[in-house]
Amino acid sequence: MASKSNLLADISLKGLEIAPSQIRGAVRIVPLLRHQVRNDLRLLRRSYDEDLAVVSLAGEMTAPGMKYFSYVVPHGLVLSWTNDGSPVGAFGGQLFKTDGKQLNYGCASVRLMHRMVKRESSNQLRFLPLHLAMEGFLSMFFSGPDIAWSEYSKYALSHGLGSRMESSFSGRYIAGLEDALRVFEIHSRQVGVLVFVAEALASAFIVPTPEDYRLLHNSLLEDFYGELLYQYALLHDTTFPISVSLDESKINDLTTLRAAVQNMRSDWASFQGFMAEGLLGHKLISQKVYTAGSFMLQRFITDLNPNEENHIEEAIIRENGELEYLKTYRLSGMQTRRVYLLSQLADHNWNLDATASKLGNTQEEFVLRLEKVGFGYLLNAEARQAALKKVKGKR
Repeated sequence: MASKSNLLADISLKGLEIAPSQIRGAVRIVPLLRHQVRNDLRLLRRSYDEDLAVVSLAGEMTAPGMKYFSYVVPHGLVLSWTNDGSPVGAFGGQLFKTDGKQLNYGCASVRLMHRMVKRESSNQLRFLPLHLAMEGFLSMFFSGPDIAWSEYSKYALSHGLGSRMESSFSGRYIAGLEDALRVFEIHSRQVGVLVFVAEALASAFIVPTPEDYRLLHNSLLEDFYGELLYQYALLHDTTFPISVSLDESKINDLTTLRAAVQNMRSDWASFQGFMAEGLLGHKLISQKVYTAGSFMLQRFITDLNPNEENHIEEAIIRENGELEYLKTYRLSGMQTRRVYLLSQLADHNWNLDATASKLGNTQEEFVLRLEKVGFGYLLNAEARQAALKKVKGKR
């Protein structure tokens, strides 16, 4: 069985090969190839068509009655596995399984679902990709202050953060992405991609087998992406010029040519791995979500350095640490600042003075930082007015 030691400390592409990228407009897609493909773990897409999804989070380390709302959850993923390493058999019968309850109100349709991750049989699990990671992000430090500090509002002391909301863009709104997915070649051993928009890492996506990837290739259009990537796609129509070449004077036979091409591919892989260094090798804050036989489903967030890019992610790993599934979402600068300030407050028992001091701010400056990221409602009117008055007095 998977154990706590299997929690990811960082993302590694061990066992995967980074192939040369393909470019269309500002979109660069880097194929990921798997050396050893097993068939004891498979993923299948289950489509939904409703305008709104409401997911009950009962029993998922949340407060009673808490729910997750999302405009459009286009699909879920069905995970099937075997316990003895044999191939998953009769894969595909899950397509017609009902999932949740459908309601139609004329102007809009709603799907009511139970849990982000739901076990449907002894060796089958349904989860909602990316929404699993986003729900974890939204619920971070959700309970608010444990001590009734005088600066906090009655609402914050009674309800914590209350309802949190983040916005994003469907992949269909990322200019050039649909065309790129349509025309790019899929390699025979391809199990994933790194997606860059104007050379900014937008997403990493990995599945267990090449067959799974072919079925899920276009699902990247149904994923959601941050505002930064949407803007980059609008502002840029090409990538940076990057090229590698062979020294023809040193090519005398097929053996030398083969070695030169292999070196060129290796150089490409190293450079493209470097392009994704904002994700690969960064420390992670991980949380186990579900253990499925010898596999573990978990979600995590990068180390929240506000001066670097940050991602929320979900993954499935084997008990030997091998990565079988990965899906990531790049946080915007504002999203990073929000959760960073919450993490600092939590680390200092929600004491405003102690947190402000750690960040090199006065209490008033820190209050204004909370206001700018949308958390001013956590503080009482006196604290907010005092901060505004002091700032105006310095002008």
